[in-house]
Amino acid sequence: YGGMGLDFSYNMAVAEELGNIRCGGIPMAIGVQAGMATPALTRFGSDELKKQFLVPTIAGDFVACLGISEAEAGSDVANIKTKAVRKGNEYVINGGKMWTTSGCQADWMCLLANTSEGPPHRNKSLICLPMNLPGIHVAKKIDKLGMRSSDTAQIFFEDVRVPSKNLIGEEGKGFTYQMLQFQEERLWAVATVLTLLETIIQETIDYTSQRKVFDQSVLHNQAVHFRLAELATEVELLRSLLYRTVALYMEGKDVTKLASMAKLKAGRLAREVCDSCLQFWGGMGFTSEVLVSRAYRDTRLLSIGGGTDETMLSIICKYMGTLPSQ
Repeated sequence: YGGMGLDFSYNMAVAEELGNIRCGGIPMAIGVQAGMATPALTRFGSDELKKQFLVPTIAGDFVACLGISEAEAGSDVANIKTKAVRKGNEYVINGGKMWTTSGCQADWMCLLANTSEGPPHRNKSLICLPMNLPGIHVAKKIDKLGMRSSDTAQIFFEDVRVPSKNLIGEEGKGFTYQMLQFQEERLWAVATVLTLLETIIQETIDYTSQRKVFDQSVLHNQAVHFRLAELATEVELLRSLLYRTVALYMEGKDVTKLASMAKLKAGRLAREVCDSCLQFWGGMGFTSEVLVSRAYRDTRLLSIGGGTDETMLSIICKYMGTLPSQ
C-alpha cells in the first residue's frame, strides 16, 4: 500500500528522531497520521478501504484524524455517545467529537461510534469517515495552552451518511481495535519526548555555565548540576523502559501495563524536567524566546492526551491486581 514494509521498531526510531524538532505539535501530528488513526485500518481494514484511505495517507496526499474523545468522554472511551445507525447499506452518524488533532484540515477520520445498544465494550465500531460529507461541521479550532502549531477541532455530525463498507473490520469490535491503537499512540508519545528532554537539559547546561550570579556560574552551584544529573538519569531510565516495552511488543506480548507505565512516567518526567530547567533559566525562561518555555507548555499535554495520568494509573493497578473489587 505504498509503505516500506518495516516493523514497529522503525516507527519508534522515527519518533525519537522527531524529538529534534523544536516543538511538540509537528511530531504529534505525524504520530496521529502514522500511529493513531491508521493502525486499525492497516490491521483489520478491507483491501478496498486500504486502497481508498491508507494509500493516499501513506503517500502524504491525505491528512487523517482520530475521532475518539467527546466533550463528556475523554479518557473514558466506553462512555462515548456518538451513534452510527445502520440503515440499508449506509451508517447514519449523529453526535460530535472534541480535541480532534488535525481535525480542521483532515481529509478523513478514523471514527469510533456506537453501532448498537449492547454492552459499552462490545457496541462500538471504527469507521473510515470522509470529512467532506454533508452534515459534518467543524465548529471551531480550539485555542490551547501549548501545541499551538497543531490544529485541534471540535466537530459535530448531523445525519451524516457513510457507506457501510467503510466499516473497519467487524462491527462491535471497535473498542478492542482502538485499545490496540492506543498502545502504539502511547509508545509514540514517549519516544518523541526523549530527545526533546535531552535537548532541554543540554541547553540548560550551556546557559547556566555562562550565566553568572554572585561572581560564579549558576551551573557551579551543586544544587544545579546535581539536579541536572538526576534529570538526565531519569530520561535514560525512561528510554530503557521504552526499548524494553517495544521489544516485547515486537514479540507479540501484551505490553498494556508497561506502555501505561512508560506513558505515565513520560508525562510526569516532562513536567519535572521542564519545570526544573525553566527555574534555572530565571527570567529568561519565562519568555517565549527560549525552547524551555515552549516545551514547558507543549509537553504538559503528555499527562492529559492519549489517556490521563490517572487513567494510566488505573490500568497499571488493574494489571497489578490492586484495584478493589467492583
